[in-house]
Amino acid sequence: MGKGEIEESSSTVGLLKRSTTGGSGGSTRWVDGSEVDSESAPWLLFGDEEINREGYGSVRRRLVKKPKRVDSFDVEAMEISVAHASHHKKEDSLLSTLALAFQTLGVVYGDLGTSPLYVFSDVFSKVPITSEVDVLGALSIVLYTIALLPLMKYVFIVLKANDNGEGGTFALYSLICRYANVNLLPNRQPADERISSFKLKLPTPELERALNIKEILERKSSLKTLLLLLVLMGTSMIIGDGILTPAMSVMSAVSGLQGKIPGFGTNALVITSIIILGALFSIQKYGSSKVGFTFAPALALWFFSLGSIGIYNLLKHDVTVLRALNPAYIYLFFKKNSTNGWSALGGCVLCITGAEAMFADLGHFSVKSIQIAFTSVVFPCLFLAYFGQAAYLMKHPNSYGRVFYDSVPDGFFWPVFGIATVAAIIASQAMISASFSCVKQAMALGCFPRLKIIHTSRKHMGQIYIPVINWFLMIMCMLVVAAFRSTTDIANAYGIAEVGVMIVSTTLVTVVMLLIWQTNLFLAFLFPLIFGTMELIYLSAVLSKILEGGWLPLVFASFFLCVMYLWNYGSVLKYQSEVKQKISMDFMHELGSSLGTVRVPGIGLLYNELVQGIPSILGQFLLDLPAIHSVIVFVCIKYVPVPIVPQDERFLFRRVGPKDYHMFRCVARYGYKDVRKEDHHAFEQLLVDSLEKFLRKEALDLALESNLIQQDLDSISVKSRDESEIQDGDGMDELKIPLMSDQRLDAGASTSEASMALPASVMSVDEDPSLEYELSALREATESGFTYLLGHGDVRAKKNSWFIKKLSINYFYAFMRKNCRGGAATMRVPHMNIIQVGMTYMV
Repeated sequence: MGKGEIEESSSTVGLLKRSTTGGSGGSTRWVDGSEVDSESAPWLLFGDEEINREGYGSVRRRLVKKPKRVDSFDVEAMEISVAHASHHKKEDSLLSTLALAFQTLGVVYGDLGTSPLYVFSDVFSKVPITSEVDVLGALSIVLYTIALLPLMKYVFIVLKANDNGEGGTFALYSLICRYANVNLLPNRQPADERISSFKLKLPTPELERALNIKEILERKSSLKTLLLLLVLMGTSMIIGDGILTPAMSVMSAVSGLQGKIPGFGTNALVITSIIILGALFSIQKYGSSKVGFTFAPALALWFFSLGSIGIYNLLKHDVTVLRALNPAYIYLFFKKNSTNGWSALGGCVLCITGAEAMFADLGHFSVKSIQIAFTSVVFPCLFLAYFGQAAYLMKHPNSYGRVFYDSVPDGFFWPVFGIATVAAIIASQAMISASFSCVKQAMALGCFPRLKIIHTSRKHMGQIYIPVINWFLMIMCMLVVAAFRSTTDIANAYGIAEVGVMIVSTTLVTVVMLLIWQTNLFLAFLFPLIFGTMELIYLSAVLSKILEGGWLPLVFASFFLCVMYLWNYGSVLKYQSEVKQKISMDFMHELGSSLGTVRVPGIGLLYNELVQGIPSILGQFLLDLPAIHSVIVFVCIKYVPVPIVPQDERFLFRRVGPKDYHMFRCVARYGYKDVRKEDHHAFEQLLVDSLEKFLRKEALDLALESNLIQQDLDSISVKSRDESEIQDGDGMDELKIPLMSDQRLDAGASTSEASMALPASVMSVDEDPSLEYELSALREATESGFTYLLGHGDVRAKKNSWFIKKLSINYFYAFMRKNCRGGAATMRVPHMNIIQVGMTYMV
C-alpha cells in the first residue's frame, strides 16, 4: 500500500495526488483544500513529485487533464427574461433606443432642465448688473460650463467608462477592482477572472506604466483605503444631492407664485413645497420606468417651452447677446468684479446640477439613449433659454430676481408656471433614482448595510426602489425646506455636493484611463488638467458659502461616509476572523465520517461567507445539534466586481473531505446588478440536479485520471524490462521518462470527447458502485428534505483593542447589523426550515 493525498475537488473534478514510498503499510489521508483555489488551469503540472517503485525508476513530472467545470445550479429562477442576456444581446434597435432616450427626459435631465429657474437670480444677487459686461460675462461662463462639463466630459468621455452598462462611482470602483486587486475584502479567486462579463484585457508587458500603477495600487494598503474612501465620499455626496435637489427644484418653481398671488408669503411657500415633496416620494414605488413614461412628455414640453421662450426673448430684446460665445467676456467679467465675480461662480455652477445623474442613472437606461437626448434636446434648449434670459436682462437689469417668470410672454404665465412646477417635481427624480442605484451598488460590494430592494421593471434590472432610502430622503427634504425657507440658502449648499461628486468622478476616470484604457500619457493628464481645474475653481467658490448653508451637504456626506466605511470595516474584520477560525481537515479526520455525531437523512445547506476552508460555524452546529444531516453543502453567496454574472458561470462546486463525508462547497457568484428572486423549491431541485451532474463528472474524471496513470506505469514497466536487457551493469541506472505529451487532451474538450479517449477496459460511470452508492444516498437525503443552517454572528472588538475600534465595532457596527436585514431575509430562505446558532467573533 502507498501513502496518498486527495485534495478537495476543485469545481468539477477530484484530483488524485498520490505519493507512494517504499515500505509496507501506510494510509490514505485527506487533506484540507482550503488553500487550493476553486479553479485552476485546465492542465495541472505535478512537479517535484516521484512515484518510486523497485525496478521501475521514477516519474518526475506528470500532466493530468482537468476538464471544464459542470454547469452549477441556478438559484435564481429568474423572472426577468433578459436580465442576464443584456451583455450578450445585439445592440438595441433604433426604435427602442429612441424610446429610452425619451424616458431619460423624465428621469435623468429634469434637474439640468430646471436650472434656468434659479441660475441668474443667484448669480446677480452677488454681482449687481451695472454694465453689459456683467450679463455677457455671466452668460459666457454658464455656456462654457455646460459645453465643457456635461457635454465634453460626461457625454463624450465619462459615459464610456461604464462598467458593462452600469454607471456611478461604484461602477468605476468595481472596474478598477477587476484590473487591480484593491478590494479590501479578501475573498477574490482567480476563477472569478474567467467570468465572461469580466471582459478583462490585462495590461500588455510593453506598457510598463499600466503595470507599475497596478503594482503600486496592489502593494500599498494605504492607497487601497484612500481609493475606497474616495468612492464612498462620491457616493455619499450623490445621496446628499438626492436630498437637496428636490428641495431646491420644488421651492424654485413654487416661488413663482409669490409675485402673482397676494399674501402668498414664505409660510405658504414652505407648506406648498412640503406637500408636493410628499407626493413626489410617494410615487417612487411605481418605478422609474413608469415615472419616466409619465413624466417624459411633461419634460419634453418643458424643454420646448425653454427653447421657445429663449428664441422669443432673443429676437425681441437683444440678439447681440450671442457675443457671449466669445470667451473673452469671461476675462472681462472677472477683471471688473474680482472677488464678487469669484463668489458669483457659486451661482454659475447651478447650471450643471444634475449632470452627474447622466452617469449615475446609466444603469436605468443606455449610453446611446442618454447621449441622443442630451445632444438633440437638452443642450440646444438650455443654450436658447440662457440666451433669452440674458437678452431680457440687457433691457431689464433689475428683474434678475424673477428673470425666468418675468421673461415669459404675456398671457403665458400660468401655463408656463404649471409646466415649470411639474418639471421641478420631475427634476428631483434624477437624483432620487441615482441614490437608489448607488446604495444598491454599495450594498453589493459590502459597503452599505443590507436593505430591502424592490425591482420595479421586468425589462431593465437597473430600475429599483429602496423603501428605507426613499422615506429617509423624503424626511430630510422636508426638514431642509422647513429649516432654510429660502432657495438662496439652499443654493449655497447645493453646489458643494455637485462639484464634490464631479471631482471624485474625474479622479476615478483618470485612474481608468491610465490603468485600463492605457491612454496616451499626455491625454490622460489633459483630462484632469482641464476638467479638474474647472471643478476645483468652482469648489473654492462654493466652499466660501459654508457658513451660509454650505455645511449641510458636508454633514450629509460625512454621515453616509461614516455609515459605509464602518460597515465595510466591520465586514472585512468579520471575514478575516472567519478565515482565521476555520476548521482544519485534520480535526475533521479525527471526528470521522459521522462528524462526531449522528448523521440523519436530509440535506443541510450551511450558509457562510468563506470561499475556501470549512467555516467554524459548522463546529457550533455539531456542538448544539444532536444530529447532523447526511449531506452538507456549504453555500457562499459572493459578490464579484462585475455588473452581471451569466447564469452558466455563476457557481463553483467542490467536494470537501473524503467521499464518505458527503460534504460539498458551492460558491454562488453575483454581480452588483444581479437580481436574486428565487423560489426555494426550485432552488432545492436545481441543487440536487447539479450535485448529481457534479458527482457523475467527478467519477468520469477520476476514471480518466486512473487510466492515464495505469497506462504510464505499464509503459514504464515495458521500457524498464527492455532497457534491462541491454544494460551491462547492475540495472541501477535511473530511467528518464519524458512528459506524456501524447496523452494530452485539449483543455476545452467536452466530457463526451474525454470519455471517448478511454479504452473499453475502463468501467462505465453508470456501473461505478461507489458512484451509485453516493447517488442513492443523495436521493435518500433529498426525500428527507432540506434544512437551512444559518449563523447569527455577534461581532465584538478584542479587549486590548483601541477605544475607537471598540466604539466602532461594539456599538455602531453592532447597531447597524442588528437593525438591517438579517441573514434569512438576505439569503431568501424559507423561515420554516431554518436552524440558527449564535456565535461571537472577536476581531
